[in-house]
Order: sequence, then C-alpha cells, then structure tokens
Amino acid sequence: MLTLLSFVVVIGVIIFVHELGHFLAARSVGIRVEQFSLGYPPKMVSWKRGETEYRLSWIPLGGYVKMSGMIDESGGDESTLTGAPWEFASKRSWQKIWVVLAGVLMNFILAVLLYTGITAVKGVPEYKGPFVGTLTPGGPAESAGLEYGDRILSIDGVELDTWEDLTDAVYPRPGETLRVAYERDGEAHEVAIETLTHEMEVEGEWREVGLIGVNPQYTYRPANLEEVLTAGVQGTARVIELVGQSIYALVTGKASVKDLGGPILIAKMSGQSAREGLGYFLNFIAFISINIGCLNLLPIPALDGGHAVIILLEGAIRRELPTRLKIALQNTGMILLLALILFILWNDAMRVFNFGWIKQLF
Repeated sequence: MLTLLSFVVVIGVIIFVHELGHFLAARSVGIRVEQFSLGYPPKMVSWKRGETEYRLSWIPLGGYVKMSGMIDESGGDESTLTGAPWEFASKRSWQKIWVVLAGVLMNFILAVLLYTGITAVKGVPEYKGPFVGTLTPGGPAESAGLEYGDRILSIDGVELDTWEDLTDAVYPRPGETLRVAYERDGEAHEVAIETLTHEMEVEGEWREVGLIGVNPQYTYRPANLEEVLTAGVQGTARVIELVGQSIYALVTGKASVKDLGGPILIAKMSGQSAREGLGYFLNFIAFISINIGCLNLLPIPALDGGHAVIILLEGAIRRELPTRLKIALQNTGMILLLALILFILWNDAMRVFNFGWIKQLF
C-alpha cells in the first residue's frame, strides 16, 4: 500500500506541476484554457470554474492542458479557429514557445526548490560509508539478497572503509563475479554477485564499468547560507547532466533501451525512498521531475520539444505547416511513444518481478 500511495504522490505532484506550468504560461499571454486534466480519459470527476473545466481522469500516466486554438494530437482542425486573440494560433512564436516549454521549466523549478529545502533543513549530504542505500529493483545486489542498511565489508577479500573503496572495487570489473561480504544485524554473510556492464562517463571519458545496483547512504552536516542558496541549482544541473549523458549513451549505442525504467520501476523506487524517510522521498521526487522535464524536451512530435521545433520551423518559414502534416507528425510521435512505453513496461516487469520464465519462452 505504501508503494502505491507513494507512487501516486510522486506522479501526481510532477504531473500537476508540469501542467500548471502550461496553464499559467497560457494565461500569462492571454490564451483561453478550456480543460486542465490530471490523468488521461476516461474522466473520473470534473468541475468548471470560469472558462476552464478541471478534470481528474483514470489513467495516471500524464495530463494535459487543452487551449483554445491549439491543434495537436488531442484533436481540432482549422475549422475550429476563429482568429480570436485568445487562441493559441493567434499568438506570436515566442509566446507559443513560452507556453509549450513552461511545463518543463516548472519541473526544473520544482527540483530546485526541493533540493534547496532539503539542504536548508537536513544539511549537506556526505557518504556514510560502504552502507547500502536504495537498490535497483531486480539488480544484481537485490537479487543476491542485499537490503537497505547492510554494510559491505569486503569484495574478494579486500576490506572496504569508504564508499569510494566500494566503487573502486566494482567499476573496473564489468561482467565479473564478485565475492561480497556484508554485515546485517551484527552477523556476517557472503554472496556471489555478477556485475552488470554499463557504459558511463568516468573522469571525463566514456568507458565500460561494472555495477551491482546499489546507491549509498548519506549522513548530513549543517549547511551554510551559500550552500543552501546554491544547492538547488547545482543539484538540478547535476541531474540534468546525468540525464544528458544517458541520452547520449542511448543514441550512440553505448547503453541499451533495456536500461530504461518506467512506471513500475518508479513505483517500486517510490516505495523504497518513502520507507527511508521524507528527505529521501523528496529527493526522489526532484530526481524524477528533472527526468520528466528532460524527456519532454526531446524533439519528438507529441512531446513539448516536438511542438517547440514545429513552432520554430513555422517561424523560420514565416507560415504555418499544413494542419494535416502537423497532425500526422504528432500522431506518429504518439504511436512511437506508446510503443516505447509498452516496451518499458515489459522491461520493468522483467526487472522488478523477475519473470525469468517468460524470457525462456522467446
């Protein structure tokens, strides 16, 4: 139940903030908003205030803001345009760009505020030592039985004192089997863990490293004023950089789409972070908010970045693209995204629930 509730909170907050960005930006330039929906149809409940219908819908994997005079994959055609000043189509290019990218901006602002607040209240995080924090669901460490709070004592007989000792022992050994000794409740245990092989940037260069699917635990020291004021921007920039590296790795083939996580993985990690405390949970919301923002910036039709590219292209050629072409591009993008979502859901199920017997059928 905690996993489900925490997932609803994580996704609900991020979707609400994203769509609120579109809503406020539209209102700021005089665009009439017809619908504001959290979730996709079918509709659960709705109410109307002013010119806008507010909805809660049953499918909690997104949301939308329907604006007057905006023709996209959600519907509409040229016959619905009247040329009224409150229509999206009547606005200048910079105003349209502002509206379609405001959701992403709000995702980043949410992360900045959360990171700033966490630092102000809890302080600056420092590695606690070679203690297991969150685990990648279905990853090597979790599959071997490691749990949150375990202290990793040694790898192949080499004793570990710091988290850096752990990464130094694991990174150079992709695809190898390690003998991992750990302590739980005062008792020592030993397991064999086969590392994953992953391409990542280390000290400025891309290389294959070994991973076992564990994240560190942290201790916190009080933050000074400068650290509080800079923590939000620095933390957000750091995660954006990590997401950019991951996208680069996917595009160049250095990483596989099998590494991608989706709703099931997010749900499980939401529950894990909630069990570890409010600070971890808020940090997780910030991390996912940045990922959602970066995803929406991709220049794929049906995403905010795709809409922005079309607007920029129309501004460059000084005329609008044919409506049928725009709808076709956006519907194609939507189909590709749905296909990717289905693949990620399948991948999540394989990883989180360990449906190994299904893999053997193919």
